[in-house]
Amino acid sequence: MKTAVVLTALAASLVALPAAASVELATKSKCMACHQVDKKALGPSFKDIGAKYKGDKTAEAMLADGIVNGVKGKWGKIPMPPQKVAPADAQALAKWILTL
Repeated sequence: MKTAVVLTALAASLVALPAAASVELATKSKCMACHQVDKKALGPSFKDIGAKYKGDKTAEAMLADGIVNGVKGKWGKIPMPPQKVAPADAQALAKWILTL
């Protein structure tokens, strides 16, 4: 019984980990300077980005590319310059954004 409780708790923490790690990664990567999870700031909210591309099979790669190389004209007049983020981190951020 104790083993089942421990395994359930461990599994629950692993399920919660990616979202928490992604917020931390977004903060560490300075994304939060222009974006918020659920409110528009200088840039669109992460939830709005996720909703716009929901169901698009190419969205994860496109968002990761936009993080690394910058984006112009998709969300208004203010461009997002290229970010100094490792490609693997950009991929993780894109994947996380699409879960919101």
